[in-house]
Amino acid sequence: MTALGFLYPGHSAEDDYPRMEQLLGSDIRLQVVHTDIGEDAHRVDALLEMGSAARLAAGVEDLRLSGAEAVVWACTSGSFVYGWEGAHDQVRTLATTAGLPASSTSFAFVHAVRELGVKRVAIAATYPDDVAVLFGTFLGDAGLDVLGVRSSGIITAAEVGTWGEAEVLALARAGDHPEAEVVLLPDTALHTASHIPTLEKELGKPVLTANQVTVWEALRLTDRRVNAPELGALFTREPIVQA
Repeated sequence: MTALGFLYPGHSAEDDYPRMEQLLGSDIRLQVVHTDIGEDAHRVDALLEMGSAARLAAGVEDLRLSGAEAVVWACTSGSFVYGWEGAHDQVRTLATTAGLPASSTSFAFVHAVRELGVKRVAIAATYPDDVAVLFGTFLGDAGLDVLGVRSSGIITAAEVGTWGEAEVLALARAGDHPEAEVVLLPDTALHTASHIPTLEKELGKPVLTANQVTVWEALRLTDRRVNAPELGALFTREPIVQA
């Protein structure tokens, strides 16, 4: 049994996790602990508070008690908003507090793009312009080529969580770029676990979504590789260890 821990802000698309757990196999368990979101706003000051060490630390003990072998801060905007160096500090503090290997969704995107062996990315974000641009800057600092940043201007995670397949597909199409090798949908408040094969078929290229890469990152931290084609091209990379 591989137990993976996730600190998830508030309540929006956390039901993606039991869905992914079903697709991964019977010996992988995804344990989600909800952190206090504070003010639900895709606004820099609110996001900095949401990702503060104190808010993350409050959920760590529950994950330790669950037997988690690694922990991922399942929030993209609440990590990249700190910048490249600040996001590293955030993860180091989380690892020290938890006594476990740790990462965040922002780094999960970087590692997942590298896993695919590509560099040119397009961003299809639910965020307001200023926040979406910060994600582009973060990826640029990681050495990726950001060809386009599409923002949707949505302020709250609660609104993002109401989006269904039609809205997700429209977002991905709008954010795609003809020269991009992969399209990134960076909000963990967005339901995507059931839509990834449709997204990749529609766009004709890999699509990385926030909750998908978050789970993949936790598996990476525990040296697990799982063949789960229903979770997209990222979960079909070689070498494969069957669940």
